[in-house]
Amino acid sequence: MAQAVSANRLELLQIADAVAREKSIERELVLEAMAEAIQKAAKSRYGAENEIRARIDPNTGEIRLVRLLDVVEVIDNDATEITVTDAQRRNPAARVGDLIEDELPPVDFGRIAAQTAKQVIVQKVRDAERERQFEEYKDRIGEIVHGIVKRAEYGNVIVDLGRGEGIVRRDEGLPREAFRAGDRIRAYIYDVRREQRGPQIFLSRTHPQFMAQLFAQEVPEIYDGIIDVRAVARDPGSRAKIAVTSNDHSIDPVGACVGMRGSRVQAVVNELQGEKIDIIQWTDDFAGFIVNALAPAEVVKVVLDEDAQRIEVVVPDEQLSLAIGRRGQNVRLASQLTGWDIDILTEAEESERRQAEFLQRSETFIQAFDVDEVIAQLLASEGFSTVEEVAYVPVEEIAEIEGFDDETAQEIQNRALDFIDRQNAEFDTKRRELGVQDEVTEVPGVTTAMLVAFGENDIKTVEDVAGCVTDDLIGWYEHVDGERTRMDGILDGFDLGAEEAQAMIMAARVKAGWVTEEELAAAAAAEAEAEAEEADEAVEGETVPEAEA
Repeated sequence: MAQAVSANRLELLQIADAVAREKSIERELVLEAMAEAIQKAAKSRYGAENEIRARIDPNTGEIRLVRLLDVVEVIDNDATEITVTDAQRRNPAARVGDLIEDELPPVDFGRIAAQTAKQVIVQKVRDAERERQFEEYKDRIGEIVHGIVKRAEYGNVIVDLGRGEGIVRRDEGLPREAFRAGDRIRAYIYDVRREQRGPQIFLSRTHPQFMAQLFAQEVPEIYDGIIDVRAVARDPGSRAKIAVTSNDHSIDPVGACVGMRGSRVQAVVNELQGEKIDIIQWTDDFAGFIVNALAPAEVVKVVLDEDAQRIEVVVPDEQLSLAIGRRGQNVRLASQLTGWDIDILTEAEESERRQAEFLQRSETFIQAFDVDEVIAQLLASEGFSTVEEVAYVPVEEIAEIEGFDDETAQEIQNRALDFIDRQNAEFDTKRRELGVQDEVTEVPGVTTAMLVAFGENDIKTVEDVAGCVTDDLIGWYEHVDGERTRMDGILDGFDLGAEEAQAMIMAARVKAGWVTEEELAAAAAAEAEAEAEEADEAVEGETVPEAEA
């Protein structure tokens, strides 16, 4: 009998070792699952009301069953409680509130109990295997993995990764790419999630970083950190743009990525089913970078609007279709690569627009100053665009315009000031009608025209202004139906930058008593110090290129 027990114990440990090896999980977890199964079977044998614990010795395989009893003054439940007197017979140190272990004889498993135990072990092992899989793959997000296609269903591809199973969903696979069971596949892990049916490893062949990682595998300089991939934009299966820069002035990043006779880029193109790739040199000169990103089109001129992150690009008339690309592909990829909205104009369109703006400014000056068309056009051609500019520049600048004298210049400036006074009076009357309080006029940076805009948007007190955020005033961008769409701000059209809007809001918060000038100054100093530390760390982390060393 003792030999049989020993054999059973030995067999128990052998089974635990085999399961742990097969499922790549800890032996302790398997033994824990077995103990829980024995515990469950023991409860069905001795009664579910008992608090039973099973323990398996990891060295000998010996199984020990105990019942836990609460030490109490008066027993309410015989199955879970013991009096302090009885407890002290077993352990003299026992006190009320302690737990006493009551040894139980081994359980002789019946068929149903054995089946229940088996189910518990299988479930616990499966849970442990899933947890191991999640822990392993959650740290591999951002890597390329190789696998074998198990099956394709409803456009999704299920991939055997060896120690896990991944899925390439239909929208993460390249167009016109078909896989069959047994095919080898490379893909990028972009997400790992815990779900009801176990950890889900999401793979992609369309993700921009898949291309970046492929280049890292093909270009040793990227893997070694000599060349950095700064941005990637893809139209999967069709065309892509990748921006690269070199940390070593002696190495051409574009040439290194192309390789001898295009061997390196061709390897990536073949993996991506013939996707055409434009390799672009990154530059800190943003205008220059956007010009590079629009290649192969030539660019005549660029105009940056940094607040709106928008750029206007002028190209020769015959280059328009090339700059835009088939179905807008070239400009769309350039926009994704740079993160800026790009407007493409031909030279003829830009000329027409400039002419229209010139006529509009001239008409504004005719109406505001009550002058003839020639004088208005002279002001517009000299770069004056608003009545405020004419009113507040030194009068000498107006007098320098050809055909003007000091007297004419002074008269024009006086008329500009009179116009602004009349307009401000009208705006002040209107803002009072709209209920905007006088205190708001004292917030630095707020003009009378802005007060009207505030009133029309139900901003009537200093607290209302203080409660705004920058985007509320100057507008923001949202992605609507896949397109980056501009959402209007309260002060659109006032040529207000993000920093000016923020300063206005903070001034209102000080005036409203939400913060003090000292607190703002302390916060600004802390921010400046943090930026300085980051800059120092960046300088320390830079390496000297071999060519300069």
